[in-house]
Amino acid sequence: MSRQASGILAWLAQRLTAVYLAVFITYLFIKFTFDAPVDYLALRAWVAQPVVTAALLLFFPIVLFHAWVGIRDVFLDYVQIVGLRVILLALVAFTFLASGLWGFKAIVIAIIKAGS
Repeated sequence: MSRQASGILAWLAQRLTAVYLAVFITYLFIKFTFDAPVDYLALRAWVAQPVVTAALLLFFPIVLFHAWVGIRDVFLDYVQIVGLRVILLALVAFTFLASGLWGFKAIVIAIIKAGS
């Protein structure tokens, strides 16, 4: 794949993930502004709804992928020392992986506790 095609794919990925994030965050804003759960148990029950669960499980990898593409592009453009760039990208990748696993765990625990 050429460098130009790679840039177009990164641009397209940024735009597609941004659309999902904008729609989902707008939904969350409206939900919590006008119909916020009254307590923690209500929040867990809301998270356990299949559509909300699916949307949240999609949200974490999408937000992390969106951030990855942006950070990667910034590092490719502004960090000229290749070794430093690789180290920075590895640190960011590890942080994003850990964050994604933590988010997945939080959603799964909320679903399990809502069912019990």
